[in-house]
Amino acid sequence: MSPESKKLFNVIILGVSFMFIFTAFQTCGNIAQTVITNLNNTDFHGSGYTSMSIIYGVFSASNLLSPSVVAIVGPQLSMVVSGIFYSLYIAVFIQPATWAFYTASVFIGIAAAVLWTAQGNCLTVNSDENTIGRNSGVFWALLQSSLFFGNLYIYFAWQGKTHISESDRRTVFIALTVISLVGTVLFFLIRKQEDTKAPGEEDSANETLVDSSSAQNKMTRAVAAFKKSIKLSFTKEILLLSVTTAYTGLELTFFSGVYGTCIGAVNRFGSEEKSLIGLSGIFIGVGEILGGGIFGLLSKNNRFGRNPVVMLGIVVHFIAFYLIFFNMPNDAPIAPMEGTDDVAYMMPSKEVAIFCSFLLGLGDSCFNTQLLSILGFLYSEDSAPAFAIFKFVQSICAAVAYFYSNYFLLQWQLLIMVVVGFFGTITFFTVEWEAAAALVARGSDYSSI
Repeated sequence: MSPESKKLFNVIILGVSFMFIFTAFQTCGNIAQTVITNLNNTDFHGSGYTSMSIIYGVFSASNLLSPSVVAIVGPQLSMVVSGIFYSLYIAVFIQPATWAFYTASVFIGIAAAVLWTAQGNCLTVNSDENTIGRNSGVFWALLQSSLFFGNLYIYFAWQGKTHISESDRRTVFIALTVISLVGTVLFFLIRKQEDTKAPGEEDSANETLVDSSSAQNKMTRAVAAFKKSIKLSFTKEILLLSVTTAYTGLELTFFSGVYGTCIGAVNRFGSEEKSLIGLSGIFIGVGEILGGGIFGLLSKNNRFGRNPVVMLGIVVHFIAFYLIFFNMPNDAPIAPMEGTDDVAYMMPSKEVAIFCSFLLGLGDSCFNTQLLSILGFLYSEDSAPAFAIFKFVQSICAAVAYFYSNYFLLQWQLLIMVVVGFFGTITFFTVEWEAAAALVARGSDYSSI
């Protein structure tokens, strides 16, 4: 197998592994609160929303140290261990206990930071400036397939059920645990790139094998990775891209949590309001997969770089926000358990609601594939710290959005995303133009990125 084929193989395996793990985890997240409210065990007092807050809070803090962990352990083993913790979190639902549920939430927050930092490093070392765009698109399309398969599984498995029995719960979560473990095992198929440096490791031509494996050398690399993360945090490019990253955190919360809640709260959708939540998730996944696939396949033929894709993403999202504003009642995000009978500026339409789900997924793929691409391009030598900062900013903003979603009406949530999305697009353009200028100065073809 040629070196280029080997790298593409690694990217595909990386994407397939994430697809399995997040098919299990995202499905678990979507149904967690529903399952908890159906538990007959009075000893269990957990909350899915509290668990999500713990996960995002720990995730944010752990991103500061995750490059050091990846530097010591290596990206492959880091992803394997993280995958095991994801599987344990899902397995808790087979026989729920409050202490185990919240403890697992803490550990999965740490595991998520390590997993995504290692993913960024693995994607970067298996790419170059000619392939980073393609590889980012391929990975994103495979990853977001999890939205489609997970929601489709639940849609058919629980169709017509008004109560989730203990047998139903155990069957689903045993299956999800196995799916997550399959994804974890697949990480072992990733072939190591012998010519790549570990995150934070300095070049040393005379470094011996014994020295490179010593505890002192690993600690040196860990400290170097941490210092690099702090240093990168204050660079112009990272500060500008942080605005774009902040937007992806806000809209991630909206399409993965708030929008489904809005759909399920609209009483005028009739008896289909709950099943539409699953259908919405499926179409978000279709948009993500389509976007990732198209931008990955077309990246080598893109003469204008990443900016047109990001422009498409913000336009698609603005259209979605406009339609949601007209279609959804303003109190839908904070409606009581019995739902809302209010009407917005048009009679609520199921077709418009599901079409907006597709647009939300498509726009999200535009932003995330291009952020992965530009980070891998700009920080090919410091990929782990760069991706750790990316996830740190994204997860903090997602946590903030989860908090205010409990209180803000729909119009204010949409307005916040419009403002941050607008400025995030401008800052991305600025970084991309500078990257293009630097590439031309080096004598490379801009269309190759």
